[in-house]
Amino acid sequence: MTWITAAIAAAAGMGVVAILDSHLLTKRMPSLLSFLLPIGIMHLVFGLIVLGIYPFPEEVGTVPLLVAFGSGIVRSAGALIMLNTIRSQEISRVIPVVHTYPIFVAIFAVPFLGETLGSLQWLGIFITVAGAALISVQRDSDGQGARLHKSFIILLGSSLLLGLANVGSKYALDYISFWNMYTVNSVCFGTIFLLMSARPRVMNEIRQINQRGIALSLLLLNELLVVAGVILFFWAMEQGSVSLVATITGTRPAFVFIFALALSRIFPAVLEERLSRGIIALKVVSIALIVGGVTLLTLNA
Repeated sequence: MTWITAAIAAAAGMGVVAILDSHLLTKRMPSLLSFLLPIGIMHLVFGLIVLGIYPFPEEVGTVPLLVAFGSGIVRSAGALIMLNTIRSQEISRVIPVVHTYPIFVAIFAVPFLGETLGSLQWLGIFITVAGAALISVQRDSDGQGARLHKSFIILLGSSLLLGLANVGSKYALDYISFWNMYTVNSVCFGTIFLLMSARPRVMNEIRQINQRGIALSLLLLNELLVVAGVILFFWAMEQGSVSLVATITGTRPAFVFIFALALSRIFPAVLEERLSRGIIALKVVSIALIVGGVTLLTLNA
């Protein structure tokens, strides 16, 4: 496997994760906290297992570790915003806006990593924002006007946090391995999720879930896919060009849209997706703008 195929596999696999997240949060789990509790345990266990196999190098300094853990905490916050929004919004609208984070990677890289932005990159930023705004447009109930959905700004906040986290990860990967970076992220996710959700009330909610065995099995499958996707992403980032890895993994919204479209036709009860011809056309144009903008953003000027 090359880093290119690894990045493609990560994008496709995390597309499946987004679909499963949406199904679990809207159909299976009674609350966000009941979703976070089991996956928090899984993330913490997986992270500690990997830490036992691949410990941190002895020569790593304090600053890289602080940056790595800081990026893990920030990534956890961005993921929480995204997961909370998925409970009330269509997944094919949420993921494209969140995956505008290469905009913020490019902007943050200027002061923190000494990179520069050319005219092509700024054009990419404009196109990506336009695509994200377009997919967040919601028609008024009378059909006479349109406006941005209220979740747009919230999701841009998630995107900003993920962009900042990726800049931190890029810095830390110069000092630690992709296995170490995975450990950091899993421990941060697991600890934060458990601090939020480890409550007797939440445990009671889980015990009362209908078809609990199916729900927990889907959760386990989902988190195993997350493990694979994150490891592939960090491995690709370590082995290849960070800008090209970002370009490839930025195609995740396209995978999500394709999967959501297929499921809406075959198993319409799995997702809460409204997919009329007009909505499909809007989403196709929006995702094409986002992917195209991200591609321009990560090209060398």
